[in-house]
Amino acid sequence: MQLNTKRLVLRPIEANDKHAILRYRSDEEANKYQGWIPKTLDDVEIFLGKLSVEFNVPDTWFQLAVVEKNNNELIGDIGIHFIDEQQVEIGYTIAKQHQSLGFATEAAKAVIDHLFGELKKHRITASIDPENIASVALLEKLGFRKEAHFVESLLLNDKWVDDVIYALLAREWKTRQ
Repeated sequence: MQLNTKRLVLRPIEANDKHAILRYRSDEEANKYQGWIPKTLDDVEIFLGKLSVEFNVPDTWFQLAVVEKNNNELIGDIGIHFIDEQQVEIGYTIAKQHQSLGFATEAAKAVIDHLFGELKKHRITASIDPENIASVALLEKLGFRKEAHFVESLLLNDKWVDDVIYALLAREWKTRQ
């Protein structure tokens, strides 16, 4: 499974991506809202070993590498949690030096188009820390709506944080296009 946009290639993450993943995912400041910050290559290998190798399998996570076309650089990833046959959850990480350049929006749009268009999914959700203003703005720009706000419901990096759930239905996405 591969998706192409104007500036990006979205492809399955591979074992040989581990050095790039460690580079952008281990930045604690840039990833302070993430639930997973690897410290070593072993951490990345363990993470990769837990991912599904098949796309669109219920109750699994599948990770797509976000690669810049012009230089073939891995600049981030998008995780897709196939909850069941009709619902998915997405999450995204973009390397610090590539943030605020529209890459997350471009990648997310391609994934959403594929999930609703080709796979005919009904609903996509995203779970984020409400203090992650950039992520909130991205989801709202894409048409997601806030559905729930759970107070101090997640223990991340030794701190209790809030969790906000955003969602988008296929019919809502279709009317925006």
